[in-house]
Amino acid sequence: MLKRKMTSVLKAWKEEGAHVALNIYGARQVGKSTVVREFGRSEYEAYIEINFIDQPDAVQIFEGTNGAEEILRNLTAFTGQSIIPGNTLILLDEIEECPAARTAIKFLVEEGRAHYIETGSMLGIHLRDIRSLPVGFERSLRMYPMDFEEFLWARRVPDETIVLLHSLYEKQEPVPEAVHQVLMRLFYEWLAVGGMPKAVQSFVEFQDMAKVFQIQKDILDLYEQDITKCARSQDRLKIMEIFRSIPAQLDQKNRRFQFSMLNPNARFRELESSFLWLSEAATALPCYNVRQPQMPLILNEKRSLFRLYMSDTGLLCAASLNDVQFDLLKGRTEINAGSILENAFAQALVSKGKDLFYYDSKAQNMELDFVVGDGAACDVLEIKSGNGFKKHKALDKALVNPEWDFKKAIVFSKSNIERDGDILYLPFYMVMFYGEEKEETPAYEGPDIAVLNAWSNEPRSEH
Repeated sequence: MLKRKMTSVLKAWKEEGAHVALNIYGARQVGKSTVVREFGRSEYEAYIEINFIDQPDAVQIFEGTNGAEEILRNLTAFTGQSIIPGNTLILLDEIEECPAARTAIKFLVEEGRAHYIETGSMLGIHLRDIRSLPVGFERSLRMYPMDFEEFLWARRVPDETIVLLHSLYEKQEPVPEAVHQVLMRLFYEWLAVGGMPKAVQSFVEFQDMAKVFQIQKDILDLYEQDITKCARSQDRLKIMEIFRSIPAQLDQKNRRFQFSMLNPNARFRELESSFLWLSEAATALPCYNVRQPQMPLILNEKRSLFRLYMSDTGLLCAASLNDVQFDLLKGRTEINAGSILENAFAQALVSKGKDLFYYDSKAQNMELDFVVGDGAACDVLEIKSGNGFKKHKALDKALVNPEWDFKKAIVFSKSNIERDGDILYLPFYMVMFYGEEKEETPAYEGPDIAVLNAWSNEPRSEH
């Protein structure tokens, strides 16, 4: 079982009394059901699971009923399992297939005998089919592919090492070089493998990228099946074309989505609903251009100018159909990997609850990779794949613009931690701590920096 951050969220919810149902949504194969299943079996005396795709007859439990009592009688009869009052978790998986169950959550929560978690992969697509949402009785949480810190857990990096790295990040002190090299190698692994739990588990167990690649291709095929199954018939072809074009679109110089690559006569207004479908299905991440890199960003966005990233960097690698994964595992990020690095950072920022924006102005001849809201101000992030990471004309120009005020200016690269005037240089892997500066650094009482050096010198498997 891979360790996931969502488990801590579930435990906190239970400790608070689970007075609302949890609605956990996200792309297919990110591990929603697995996390809830493990949590239910370890934290409750009774665990009941309904999957509305695998068990289509289960929709009858919730249709035409007269309240919570009847629903629970039907549910226990259908599953052959009893409810232990106050100590039962009920998982309603793929709940978008049963709108009546989503509506019934209000009455089930009020009845109070059990705790409820709903999971769904296409909830955003099917919201229009639900006649009455359980407002006030449900808390929605989006789950993402495994982030880099979760990947480190899977790779058995000690918690003490991560705590010490966090401390160096906050103090802006360099990481010991041997440790830095190990973390860079692990980060390149994450770029190639991505965060889909099945792919990560396979990589950890077998160190075989051929197996990982096949898992990634299977997931991509599943996403395309969802388009065929769930999209409106008049939109399916457009959505499929957009989804399949993401790697080629990101391979363009400025990464901006070019409608002409789909059709010379294509217009945004004709395709907007198709882009929205992919976003609601959590299979793609739109990043919008802004008129000014200043708050409030959402009011500055240019809706028709955007970049479109994949939900997972490993899936992007698999969809690229070249040897990019081999190059990444060898640390060759300067070889056709700029788009993959940007995709990884888009994925990391979204998983931290950040909206995605960038700035690109032909008039000013200026392009900034990411502009991130940070309270009342903005951070500007640049992602540099090559050795010339200190050459950033656009960033330099932005920092001296008297009309703009940035909270932080950060360049992520393969280099170590270094501050040079207003610019903070961070290694790629430090993105796992970005956005957590307001949190107190976990106390670490134990060996000093020697822990990092000792860990970095431990033997590791090669691949």
